[in-house]
Amino acid sequence: MASDLQMSPQLEQIHGEIKDNFRALSNGFQRLDKIKDSNRQSKQLEELTGRMRECKRLIKEFDREIKDEESKNPPEVNKQLNDEKQSMIKELNSYVALRKTYLNTLGNKRVELFDMGAGASDVTAEENVQMASEMSNQELVDAGMKTMDETDQAIERSKKVVEQTIEVGTQTAVTLKGQTEQMGRIVNELDTIQFSIKKASQLVKEIGRQVATDKCIMLFLFLIVCGVVAIIIVKIVNPNNKDIRDIPGLAPPAPSRRLLYLRDTDQF
Repeated sequence: MASDLQMSPQLEQIHGEIKDNFRALSNGFQRLDKIKDSNRQSKQLEELTGRMRECKRLIKEFDREIKDEESKNPPEVNKQLNDEKQSMIKELNSYVALRKTYLNTLGNKRVELFDMGAGASDVTAEENVQMASEMSNQELVDAGMKTMDETDQAIERSKKVVEQTIEVGTQTAVTLKGQTEQMGRIVNELDTIQFSIKKASQLVKEIGRQVATDKCIMLFLFLIVCGVVAIIIVKIVNPNNKDIRDIPGLAPPAPSRRLLYLRDTDQF
């Protein structure tokens, strides 16, 4: 029947992988009957459980592909594909029931129906456990679909958490980039301020030297003026002092004139 189904290449590949895993499960349980050692049986059951987990994942992927191609296929093909999916779920659950039987043989009296680590507490898990042998095929199918739906919801929640984490990381990277650029601008401004302060210090030193030079010149001019004034004063006070040379441009003082009074001899 499976060979008569119209499948896309992707569906055919997934379907083939599921069938390969089912054959491996069948051979594994056949070998399990020949193993007498309990430790080896437990190890073989762990390997078979891994196979069943892989089958579950592939069946879910097969179901997603069916939903994606549902609009492209005629209703008859979609019905056949869904029937094939239900058939694979039933076959998987039959291996789950067989696994439970072997686990009971090894000492586990109660086992969850294909427990894939849903994360519930032990008390809640024990309350929800059903023996696979007590369930009808429809109940097995419903239980398998419910488990798949719960797993899908958990995956969607994980995707949302990853998207939020990526968004927060992106915002953090943008913020860090802006802060880095701002720090670069601040460093450049500090360098500019330091250079300006250095130039200002040099300018202040040059101005100080110029002011000191101007003060020295003013002091020398003041001393020269004071000397000239002193010479003028001494020259005026003591004009006959020969130790002091005449100042160029300054006329020597006029000699004092004596008026002679001559008597008229005729009057005597």
